[in-house]
Amino acid sequence: MMSYKAMLFDLDDTLLDRDRAVDNLFLLVLEKCYEDVSDTVKNNMLQKFKEYDKGEYGISNKTIVLESLFDEFPPKYRLPRNYIQDFWNNNFPKCFSINQNTINFLNSIKMHIKVGIITNGSTQRQTAKIINTNLNNYFDTIIISEEVGCSKPDKRIFELALNKLNVQPENTLFVGDDLEKDIAGCQNANIKGVWFNPNMIKNNTDIKPYAEITSFDNLLSYCGEINFQK
Repeated sequence: MMSYKAMLFDLDDTLLDRDRAVDNLFLLVLEKCYEDVSDTVKNNMLQKFKEYDKGEYGISNKTIVLESLFDEFPPKYRLPRNYIQDFWNNNFPKCFSINQNTINFLNSIKMHIKVGIITNGSTQRQTAKIINTNLNNYFDTIIISEEVGCSKPDKRIFELALNKLNVQPENTLFVGDDLEKDIAGCQNANIKGVWFNPNMIKNNTDIKPYAEITSFDNLLSYCGEINFQK
């Protein structure tokens, strides 16, 4: 039986629910900048906010996200343009929480194998998310693209994780939600990719994950191949 020695994870929308965090940040913006907004308008605003956020996903400066929202839905109290980035950096990481199932899973594997995070994004924000959710207590290495100068799907960022953990690709699994960045990326480095797909999105690509899961509970079945004997 194959004995895996390490498991690597994506951060946003894998370990942490980024969609829910975006909802929470929107509520904060609503509370801070708007008054007496009807439910219908609020729902329209949220959808637009998500669209603007998605358009800037992976880009460090988020000023345009709120500027676009303010332009379309003029607020009573508009945040100054030169303050928006600080507002986002200070508040967005606090909008994240970690699922108890994820904590249980990490507790069950971290004493037996090496675990790491590979995430694309801003060093400041990604670090804050990890610390605010105490994820730093569970991982042997955490690699953030801005910090290391390359990002998924570049195989170098995966190879860096392998080097830091001192493991071989054939002894490693990578878990992530993005087929192109996570799964194809880790496969470029000869690591088996487990596609985290809780919303059961259809795979319309030619990318073939090693496995597909809808929750971390499902991931335990693949841990049957992990050697838990020290």
